[in-house]
Amino acid sequence: MRLAPRIDLTAVERDQLEKLSRGRSQPQRLVERAQIILLAFEGKQNREIAEILGVTRRTVGRWRSRFAAQGMAGIEKDAPRPGRRRSLSEDLVEEVVRKTTQDKPAKATHWSTRSMAKAAGVSASTIRRIWHRHGLKPHLTRTFKLSNDPDFAAKLEDVIGLYLNPPEHALVFSVDEKSQIHVHFTPTSASWLNMVERFFRDLTHNQLRRGSFDSIEELISAIEEYLVQHNADPTPFIWTKSARDILEKVTRARQSLNKSTSV
Repeated sequence: MRLAPRIDLTAVERDQLEKLSRGRSQPQRLVERAQIILLAFEGKQNREIAEILGVTRRTVGRWRSRFAAQGMAGIEKDAPRPGRRRSLSEDLVEEVVRKTTQDKPAKATHWSTRSMAKAAGVSASTIRRIWHRHGLKPHLTRTFKLSNDPDFAAKLEDVIGLYLNPPEHALVFSVDEKSQIHVHFTPTSASWLNMVERFFRDLTHNQLRRGSFDSIEELISAIEEYLVQHNADPTPFIWTKSARDILEKVTRARQSLNKSTSV
């Protein structure tokens, strides 16, 4: 019977892995690998680790072996895959992005990976990679909303100005919308301007989306656990985009949507 390699960690390696496993700004795949190694260090077997993290035993075995052989360098880079993936030309990628955002398929309201793969002459997995790289989700196009607030530009300037250049000694609070509280200043259909939404996005992505909860109490416990970990090593949200950059992006989005609806 083949035994999984034993994992020994120095104090420095353990500290690095613990930071990675909690890192909200780190790629999810690297967070997952760090968690695998830490659990292996605790003496857990591959099957147990796979059940805890919701991954396959093969995945656990791969990164456990790579760390045992190469240390931190073994998990920081993706493992080489068998076979050589055909490189994609920039012209092909640009054409797929253009068709996705500006054209509509015949007999459908939006593209699927299969219909776009057929139109572009590549595999569906290739289309998924291109869409993922460019943040494209055609099936959600119809639900994307641009603000129709007549004071959108002015409100945008005020909100972004507060983030980028607040008055001296100012304390900025972000509050989620509640029917009982009427303090919502962000433009309509622009909740992404509210920085508290970023916190809820991270909570959902890192703690809730892949979890399984059998009761409301378990859900509450998971949220409270996330809050404790977050507050133990908090990272401030720093806004970097100017109002001008955002207005230009919104203008391009509006033009793209207008083109797609006029076809």
